[in-house]
Amino acid sequence: MAFNFSFFLPLFSVFVTLAFAIIFKHYNKFSSRNKKKLPPGELGFPWIGETLDFYKAQKGNKLYEEFVQPRIQKYGKTFKTRLMGSPTVVVNGAEANKFFLSNEFKLVVSSWPTSSVQLMGSDSIMEKQGEAHRCVRGIIATSLSCSGLEAMVPKICNTVQLHLDQNWQGKNIISLYRMTRTLTFTIVLECMMGIEVKPDMLGMFERVLEGVFSPPVKFPGSAFSRAKNARMEIEKMLINIVRKKREEIEFQQGGGGGGGGMLLFRLVMALIRGEMSEKEVVDNVILLVFAAHDTTSFAITMTFRMLAHHPNCYSQLLKEHLEIKHNKRPGESLTLEDIKKMNYTWQVARESMRMFPPIFGSFRKAITDIEYDGFTIPKGWKVLWTAYGTHYESEYFEDPMTFNPSRFEDPVKPYVYLPFGGGPRQCAGYQLAKLNILVLLHYVVTQYEWSLVNPEEPIAVDPLPFPAQGMPIRISPKLS
Repeated sequence: MAFNFSFFLPLFSVFVTLAFAIIFKHYNKFSSRNKKKLPPGELGFPWIGETLDFYKAQKGNKLYEEFVQPRIQKYGKTFKTRLMGSPTVVVNGAEANKFFLSNEFKLVVSSWPTSSVQLMGSDSIMEKQGEAHRCVRGIIATSLSCSGLEAMVPKICNTVQLHLDQNWQGKNIISLYRMTRTLTFTIVLECMMGIEVKPDMLGMFERVLEGVFSPPVKFPGSAFSRAKNARMEIEKMLINIVRKKREEIEFQQGGGGGGGGMLLFRLVMALIRGEMSEKEVVDNVILLVFAAHDTTSFAITMTFRMLAHHPNCYSQLLKEHLEIKHNKRPGESLTLEDIKKMNYTWQVARESMRMFPPIFGSFRKAITDIEYDGFTIPKGWKVLWTAYGTHYESEYFEDPMTFNPSRFEDPVKPYVYLPFGGGPRQCAGYQLAKLNILVLLHYVVTQYEWSLVNPEEPIAVDPLPFPAQGMPIRISPKLS
């Protein structure tokens, strides 16, 4: 039987036409994608890229000088690289900060390494988006409202004075960084959360911190494995605390008493109302402990360092605190009104954090193709903004490498000064950090003479910045 080609010819023609149309469509799509102008820079080898250069610069606390600035000079303020397996666009300047930080949830979302997410908590505020993020942030903000801070100040004062009595009296030399880590840890747990600090707690949290930027490979003896085990210990402890707190609240007729403005109380109330799960409460407590204590202790030690290097600034700061003390009765705690009078002290602290930001910046991930600065940042790429991109630039701060607290007498333009981030994800514990810094400075400078043991002590990073020798200081009680 003969095959009739003429019957299939029209169908074949239709098929070929459709095939060419599909091919042409995909070709145009591919071509237009290729025509998108990517930022200049080097992606380097797959996965590795420029990660080793990045880590080397960061570890020596020279991320801006040795990694960011040379690439700005070569490529401009917006450049591409590859870090930890991801193509990444590094952006610099106030306009970039505003564009990316204010477009959180719209163009970008927070993007942390896998190890950080597992150790800090996949259900914590750092991983929440949109309404879920706003809910948790609202709970934290309520605890740190004006009334919440007013109630917290006397508690912080008592904690600081007790810490000085137990750990400073009778000593000639102390490790300031170590002491402030212990103190800020105690403040966030006891004064903010209402959780009693046990002797082994700080050690457990520090073991977790050691693994937050390590490769997420859990084999015996690895940093991540040790951190994961410590995280499990903390989790068990906190689950018991949360359940006990829930029983107390429910026993007191649905939360009518006990807890007040304590953050743990508010988180457990959200759990009772069905707004949060038990895991969300635990994950957020763990994250907030890290966020509120580790960066604050570094900010405090750097403030003391800069005061030691600038005696004229110290004299002016001391005068401010002696005037406040003069108006207090012996043993009387500070009030929120006293804190508001520490204008120059806060200028000193802000300038210290400008020069030594507690966080170098943070990563975001593009959730759509982004057009910025004449370039396209493809969906799925990472975006890295850095505090150094404005803090160290004369465009924003005159003579930026000179310590000058008076530059903060006038308001700073938005998205220029970002020691604790900005936008919807600005550090929720910023006000607590401010209280910690100002209260501790008051009690130390009014009660002790002090000086640095090693004025030129280097700053290291692992994974967060810290004084390499723990910032030892010589101390002696002030003569009344």
